[in-house]
Parts: sequence; C-alpha cells; structure tokens
Amino acid sequence: MPDFLPEPSFRHDAPARVGVLLLNLGTPAAPTAGALRPYLKQFLSDRRVVELPRWLWALILNGVILNVRPRKSAEKYASIWTPDGSPLLVNTRQQTEALAARLAQDGQAGVVVDFAMRYGQPSVESVIGRLRAQGVDQLLVIPLYPQYAASSSGSALDAVFATLMQLRNMPELRTVRHFHDHPAYIAALASQVRAHWQRHGRGDKLLMSFHGVPRYTLDKGDPYPCECHKTGRLLAEALGLSQADYVVCFQSRFGRTEWVKPYTSDVLRELGRQKVGKLDVICPGFIADCLETLEEIAMEGKETFLTAGGGEYRYLPCLNASPVWVDALAQISREQLAGWLTPKAEDLPARRTRALAMGARA
Repeated sequence: MPDFLPEPSFRHDAPARVGVLLLNLGTPAAPTAGALRPYLKQFLSDRRVVELPRWLWALILNGVILNVRPRKSAEKYASIWTPDGSPLLVNTRQQTEALAARLAQDGQAGVVVDFAMRYGQPSVESVIGRLRAQGVDQLLVIPLYPQYAASSSGSALDAVFATLMQLRNMPELRTVRHFHDHPAYIAALASQVRAHWQRHGRGDKLLMSFHGVPRYTLDKGDPYPCECHKTGRLLAEALGLSQADYVVCFQSRFGRTEWVKPYTSDVLRELGRQKVGKLDVICPGFIADCLETLEEIAMEGKETFLTAGGGEYRYLPCLNASPVWVDALAQISREQLAGWLTPKAEDLPARRTRALAMGARA
C-alpha cells in the first residue's frame, strides 16, 4: 500500500471551497552562495529543464556548475534584492493578494487564492496542503507563464500532479496551459506600453525579449517560440506597429547548445551599432520582475546597447501587480472557474441542518 499524506480534519457541515493556485518559477531564500546552491541544484536537476543523460549531467552539475555558479549568481541577485526579499517573491505575493481582492469585489469572496514556487519556497506541496486544510476541493492552477514551454509550465504542472499523487482524497482540478494570445493579457501589455509612451514619448523601436529555450526543444515539438512570436505580433498590432517598429528576441542562453534565435544580446549590440536613438525594451513573457528582467535586461542589456553606440535605453517594468494585469488575471480566472460556484449564503443553514442530522459535530 502506498503511503499517502495525512488528510486534513473534515466536517460535514463545512462548505467546500474553490481555490486558485498561482505558480511561478522560484527564488533562493537569500542572495548568498549558500542559499543559491540548493536552489540551483533543485532547478537544474529538473529533467524538463536539462534533457541531457542523467549520468552525464550529474557529473557536470555536481562537479562544475554547483562549485562555480552559486557565487556568480549570488552577486547578481544581490544587485536586485529588496528590503522585502526577492523581487519575484514580492511581486508574486502582491499579485496573489490583488487577485483575491479583485475576485472578492466580483462576489467571489469564498475563493481561496494562494501562490507557490516550482523551486524553493513556498513549495507546491506545502501550499496545496494549506489549501486543502481550508476546505478547497476544487482547484484551478495557473502557471504564470503566458507562453507554454515544457521547461516552465510543464514542469510547474509536474509538481502539482506529483503532489496530487500523494493524496488519498484528490481535489477536482483544472489547469491553464497558456494565455499567450488571451485578449486581456495582450490588452494589459498594450496598456503598459501606451502608459510609458504617454510619460516619456514613443521610442524609435520596441524590443520584446522572451526567455530563451534550446533549439532542439522546438524541433521536438515544444510550441514555446511560436507562442512568443504570436504574442509579439498581437502586441504590435494592438499598438499599431509595423514590422520595422519592433523586434522579438530571446535571452538567458546557457551552455554551448544552440538556442532559439535571435539572441537578445546580439540584437541589442546590432541596434547599438545602428545608433538607435531611443530603444524601448519589454519582457512580455515575464509576468513579474525578477533576476532575468531587472539584472539581465535592465542592467546588462543596457550596458550592451550603450557600449555598442546606442542612445537612450528604456526598460519597461513587467506587469507585476498593476491594475490592468490584475483585471486580466481575474478575467482569466473567472473564465476557468465557470461552473465552480461557492455555496450561496442562503444555502448554508440548510446544509448545516442536513450535516447535523447525519451526525456532524455542532
């Protein structure tokens, strides 16, 4: 017999609840090499993240990477760390709280909204346990990756399914695979860009940088690069841009394998050589600002562009907990929650009476 996780205490008269679980990548607990080492080990041990033969990758990971990269990564994290902790953690928590408030305004105060990280804390297992303890038996899971990739959305859902396999009494489950072309998401991005243009004027070109993936994942059927290009096209159309006005590129290369092109660093260097006067830069695939946006793009990207001869470099923050994104996230949630209604207040007395008649505790 398998060993299941303990079930939370149950009361027949307690109303079942609906939960929304937001999933993000994760963050180390502190910007130190000591905190980075276990975080990177968990992240880089994921079979969906690195698809090399296990024996070969174990030698590389434990023999080289975990002895070198934690210190370098810690320096990068330290440059963007806030008094409240990791920007990704702070922004994801704020999104969660704002979504709960928005759903409550819409009359769904009974919906429980929480978040978890695929790597690090709070873990998927711990948060699902917390949701179950609050009576959640219908769970909507939204990975905060607009474009589906096996290494991001797929891995996040793996963690959910692995936790559910440990449960005796599984909740009913719905998952959001992607929202790369959802009208509310595109409208939120367009609103963010327009607000930037209103304050600072329109740039000469809009650069859209997405997280990269190895080229072989596309060849094996991963839809991620195609969904990134569709997001870019839809955003450009919403803004009234021509093909010459924007460029889609991919960042965060790792290792010697070819990744999906064009590379953001190469594009920034070339735009600098072309003496582009004002470059607007946005990262549509990142819903919350994090290391990859605040350090790699806002800092390193700026240096690359300016060193190559570019003019003004203007990074646009991610959607984070902006009202336009919270409204969009609420719309996506409501669409997925259709049919999952929390018990009406007038039904609760009757429910309690039935439960007491069945022997429930008063």
